[in-house]
Amino acid sequence: MLLLAWPMVLTNLGQTAMTTTDVIMVGRLGAEAIAAATLGTSLYFLPTIFGIGLVLATSPMVARELGRNRFAVRETRRTVRQGLWLAIAYALPAWIFLWNAESIFLLMGLAPKLAGDAGSYVRAVMWATLPFHCYLVLRSFISALERPGWALIVVAGAVVFNVGANWALIFGHFGFPALGLPGSAWATTLSSTLMFVGLALVVAFRRPFRRYSIFGRFWRSDWPRFVALLKLGLPIAAILTFEVSIFNAAAFLMGLLGTAPLAAHAIAIQIASVTFMVPMGLGQAATVRVGLAFGAEDTDGVTRAGWTAFVLGVGFMTVAALVMILAPTLLISAFLDLDAPENQVVVELAIVFLAIAGLFQIMDGAQAVGSGMLRGLQDTTVPMIFAAIGYWGIGLPLGVLLGFKLDMGGTGIWIGLLAGLGVVAVLLVWRWTRRDRFKPPPLPDGGAPISLH
Repeated sequence: MLLLAWPMVLTNLGQTAMTTTDVIMVGRLGAEAIAAATLGTSLYFLPTIFGIGLVLATSPMVARELGRNRFAVRETRRTVRQGLWLAIAYALPAWIFLWNAESIFLLMGLAPKLAGDAGSYVRAVMWATLPFHCYLVLRSFISALERPGWALIVVAGAVVFNVGANWALIFGHFGFPALGLPGSAWATTLSSTLMFVGLALVVAFRRPFRRYSIFGRFWRSDWPRFVALLKLGLPIAAILTFEVSIFNAAAFLMGLLGTAPLAAHAIAIQIASVTFMVPMGLGQAATVRVGLAFGAEDTDGVTRAGWTAFVLGVGFMTVAALVMILAPTLLISAFLDLDAPENQVVVELAIVFLAIAGLFQIMDGAQAVGSGMLRGLQDTTVPMIFAAIGYWGIGLPLGVLLGFKLDMGGTGIWIGLLAGLGVVAVLLVWRWTRRDRFKPPPLPDGGAPISLH
């Protein structure tokens, strides 16, 4: 599990590093540019997160096919091909939505200049949607073959490229025109394209991927498989959307409380997002390992793979929680000058938020890995319902009640997030323990459904 998961964890961190690079580079243009880029990125991520969920369905489907028959070249090729078709089909409505970004910002009541700057950013970064989702399909394919290291190599190259592209296109170096804020967006688009092209070359020419001829007869349809991917992917997309949107809502609520709570929240959530990459990677590895065992009808293998990933993920997050609780100022010092008088209120709030974030980490790790375990069994619809209940039925209303009605401020909002994640984590683990009682989806080629009994 660790051999499969560590490249996935580092790949996730590499993708996060690209976003961090963009923020650092845009920061040199001033506060207004950062504000416009933040707004543009937030809007861009709305359809992107949903699309990620759609194409993530490729991984458990391929793992199940390979678990059932490790020589399932034809079935694997068709699944990956339809995953790419799904990415292409989804890009069209996503582009239409993002092309109208400036109008959307104006409808939200933003100042015309800020809306215009953010809109110009989105019109450049929107073209990254297609190559990024196609890259994720190929990454799911090589991960199902338990060869995730190639994705790490490609992302590492893209991170370096992204730094140079930002430097060249924002500020006009290396003979390129100085595009300012849109230059960073074009750097993201070019980096995403590089990731897809790089991984496509690996898949086309490197062993053991080339024998699958993923791009051969690309125009051949397989509508039953396309529909199966869609049915599996839509609930995953909804789960990710519920999770991401509640954190966006929490940031908005913090903004209503003032600058200091929002700044402290940003620090705490940034620290939590870095450590989250570990259980996220373990969840992805669990999807593959559980899926392979599931396809092979190896009940004991399913159990071992799932609980191994769960213990590793929750164990890591427990250690991270102890660091947050016992050494909060060490972590906060990476973001703020602790001795500056103007930062004292933010530091005090961040210490409180990090203490809650410690417990939050454990629950977040449990739900991330638990969701990956169930994805390996192609069980996504019920977890989607759990996510809706936990995040929006319990977490957000409780945060609003505690934060505003009971005057607990940002602490109340964080308690709401903790409660929502806790409910989802408990429900997912409960679902996993009852995995032999639900009926798996039929195979897209009409084969007999697999039993966990």
